[in-house]
Amino acid sequence: MHFTPPLKHGTLSRRYKRFLADVRLPGGKEITVHCPNSGSMRGCSDPGSQVCFSHSANPARKYPHTLEMVHNGITWIGVNTVRTNQIVAEAIEKGQIRELTNFDTLRSEVKISSASRLDLLLEDGGQQTYIEVKNCSLAENGRALFPDAVTKRGTKHLRELERLVINGHKGVIFFLVQRLDCDCFTPAAAIDPVYAATLAEVHLTGVTILAYQARVTPESIEIAGSLPVKLDK
Repeated sequence: MHFTPPLKHGTLSRRYKRFLADVRLPGGKEITVHCPNSGSMRGCSDPGSQVCFSHSANPARKYPHTLEMVHNGITWIGVNTVRTNQIVAEAIEKGQIRELTNFDTLRSEVKISSASRLDLLLEDGGQQTYIEVKNCSLAENGRALFPDAVTKRGTKHLRELERLVINGHKGVIFFLVQRLDCDCFTPAAAIDPVYAATLAEVHLTGVTILAYQARVTPESIEIAGSLPVKLDK
């Protein structure tokens, strides 16, 4: 995924009210940008961090700029969770996800019940593969971690994938790690032990766990390769 028009640069002053951030521009002016990330952004929202943001020409938007990535001094970290599904869908269509290459059609935002949707659906003849995509921006000690805050909704998605697998479909939970300073993925049991335990349970039922790393730069976000998944015992 390439950024067109090019992103703009600044310095993070603060992130607050979950969906807002103040950014200082190179000339000293400070603006408020939309921060499309409902997590804690732990480890990637420190004041003084370099950031990149996009601009929308939509006149109806109160905040026309959107926070896209933060640099932690080592690597760029993608924090715009709205883009996550697009990045993964593009990678699947390009054949970059080796476990997900056999399909005829790819659909997004698939309704599976009156109250639930999953992110992607691959169809290959009569076989259906349901995929829930999660953005992973947290890493500690070389491990990518998810979630960065308690997520009851995320646990619900795992159980929905489990139900689909039990009913004869394929189910995939896909973690997109948008940073390059880690060498494996593991659930963040210290942050959300219920999610970590549920992930291990549904994996035993047959839900596939995939973790792929993305190379994040101010010009583009591209899949760099897969990461080993290590579940807590």
